Amino acid sequence: MRHARRRIVQRGARLAAVGGLLCGGFMVTRAMASEHSGASGTAASSARVAADTGAGLVSRLGTSRTAGNWIAADGRPVVAVTDADAADAVKRAGARPKVVTHSMQDLKSATQTLGSAPRVPGTAWAVDYTKNEVVVQADSTVSATDWSRMTKLADGIGDSVRMQRTQGTFTTRVNGAQAIFSTSGRCSAGFNVTNGQSEFILTAGHCGPAGSVWFSDNTGKQQVGRTVTTAFPGSDFSLIQYDTGQQTSAGNNVVSIGGGNGVRITGAADPAVGQRVFRSGSTSGLRDGKVTALNATVNYPEGTVTGLVETTVCAEPGDSGGPLFSEGIALGVTSGGNGDCKTGGTTFFQPVTKALTALGVTLAGLPAQGAGGAAQPSLAPSASAMASQGGAPGSAAPGAVEAVGETGASETFVSELTDPNNVGPGLLVIGGSVIAFVATRFIRTEQDRNAYRRQYSQSWG
Repeated sequence: MRHARRRIVQRGARLAAVGGLLCGGFMVTRAMASEHSGASGTAASSARVAADTGAGLVSRLGTSRTAGNWIAADGRPVVAVTDADAADAVKRAGARPKVVTHSMQDLKSATQTLGSAPRVPGTAWAVDYTKNEVVVQADSTVSATDWSRMTKLADGIGDSVRMQRTQGTFTTRVNGAQAIFSTSGRCSAGFNVTNGQSEFILTAGHCGPAGSVWFSDNTGKQQVGRTVTTAFPGSDFSLIQYDTGQQTSAGNNVVSIGGGNGVRITGAADPAVGQRVFRSGSTSGLRDGKVTALNATVNYPEGTVTGLVETTVCAEPGDSGGPLFSEGIALGVTSGGNGDCKTGGTTFFQPVTKALTALGVTLAGLPAQGAGGAAQPSLAPSASAMASQGGAPGSAAPGAVEAVGETGASETFVSELTDPNNVGPGLLVIGGSVIAFVATRFIRTEQDRNAYRRQYSQSWG
């Protein structure tokens, strides 16, 4: 089973996803189970156990005596500590201590100083727990003058800050190919979510302002829904409410990994540094990497976004808004980054738990958790998560694999996108049809579209 799952992941990495909700092609879709587990889900993956152990020690010892926690290559939790007594406490708890110079209070103070300085688009920073420092990255758009000014600021903070030039540019990933069109651009879907009464698509906030209308075809004939809530910049998430009759069947929350397969999402959680994670999109297919930092800040051309997850998972234009996950657990939605999947790069994700809490929604397809408002994000490990207990984080899999297919007589827009026949035309006519599409279908929202385009012109696809 493990070898079969590995082959599926490898094949998915070579293939782009068949189609996409919005433009990233990582589909939230219907599915027919071809691999199903009757396990009750009472255990957690080894990565989650290690992350919880480290986080618990950090909480107990405090930020003046610790400087973060992560998962080592062998799967053991590591906690950075500033004194010998704290190191002994970590050992007694079964984790591995690493004595460091700077506490988390010191590192947070450094990031606050960086954040209070004049904003420089094209820069990003995050705390590297493993090296006990704040790493400031500046892309190719940052001028020599701005670089010199930021370097001087970093020198004033001290040796807890390291400056680093990086290739490419930090951009939001909006300009893709296989697309769902709207008044403000094109993007990718993340996860199906619900407020208990209606279903929505959770995606990136930079995909468009509230009121954006989304279609599943480039001629504007198949309306999907409308953006009802958005948060960008600052955060990067939004909700698209399905039109009546267009939402997926209750209980479904499966995301495609290409090759006719999908992964069932069984819960939501925060990722841990060192954890192996997965992302997919119509541009670059299924990709994996590791979490390198939490609470990252990125100064996009459109504005600053904070609290992001930093990873080594590559992404390219067209992958924006798609889901980040591991072992069937939703972790985030794609925000932006630099580089590509040939040379590598850094990609940032909006944490899904923060978005769910802020929006008052939960993942669709999970058991109801009582009345009186949306439930908190839940963690319910998948079958593959339980199968991987005791393994290193590098052995993690996307989750329980299912065959993506259609159910029922009526076909939703989501299942339509699994048809390869619906993909090619979007690639061929994307230039001219956008103009015609806006002119014929979105004249009623042209003012909003132009205002948004002027405001965020540098991310327009």
